[in-house]
Amino acid sequence: MNLKDKVVAITGGGQGLGRAMALSLAAKGTKLALIDLNQEKLDEAAQLCKDAGGDARGYIGNVAKEDDVIRIFDQIVADFGALDGLINNAGILRDGFLIKMKDGEIQKKMTLAEWQAVIDVNLTGVFLCGREAAERMIKLGSKGVIINISSVSKAGNIGQTNYSAAKAGVAAMTVTWAKELARYGIRSAAIAPGFIATEMVASMKPEALQKMAEGIPLHRMGEPAEIGQTVVYIFENDYFTGRVIEMDGGIRI
Repeated sequence: MNLKDKVVAITGGGQGLGRAMALSLAAKGTKLALIDLNQEKLDEAAQLCKDAGGDARGYIGNVAKEDDVIRIFDQIVADFGALDGLINNAGILRDGFLIKMKDGEIQKKMTLAEWQAVIDVNLTGVFLCGREAAERMIKLGSKGVIINISSVSKAGNIGQTNYSAAKAGVAAMTVTWAKELARYGIRSAAIAPGFIATEMVASMKPEALQKMAEGIPLHRMGEPAEIGQTVVYIFENDYFTGRVIEMDGGIRI
């Protein structure tokens, strides 16, 4: 795919990895539809995309709400007249042990609310946005691409029952969609980042960051722009589909 003037929607596009991926695409002349819950962050990201050589508009909505998702994708098509790609990036964390014991007593259990919140955004949100994007691509005759952001935690990670389950589901949906949507010329792929130096990670204590980096074979965290490079590769390589790229610095070697 030649990314010049293509229309790509990015959930969670106002900040963090979403913004970094948007900037990588904007440098290729892509038109971005940025979806987020924070208007200020959306405005900042949209302007940065324009400065980088692309175009961008912001859309406020919750990816876990079906009505919001349908409304947003209808509006994107109305505004741009096309839809060529989607990056399902929006996600939240509600980390905690399944069961936490202290002095032989159960101190805390992961609550249903903690489980459901993560599943709603990180899994159901991906399903809803993927479904609505695919429908519009098919109707428009677009040979589009859907990229889902999974995580190395899809293999299981302590304190992340909800997050790991959601990200494993995202990886499985990616392969399923690649098989189902190929008949329409639509590709589906995923990226599973490891520890990436986003604003949220950078706010951690220096000693925690050092310990984290020491556990990575490359002895550093990934840069958001490196995830952006991977996104560009997937879009531009028309034979890439149905696979999950693990961008983790070798942490799962």
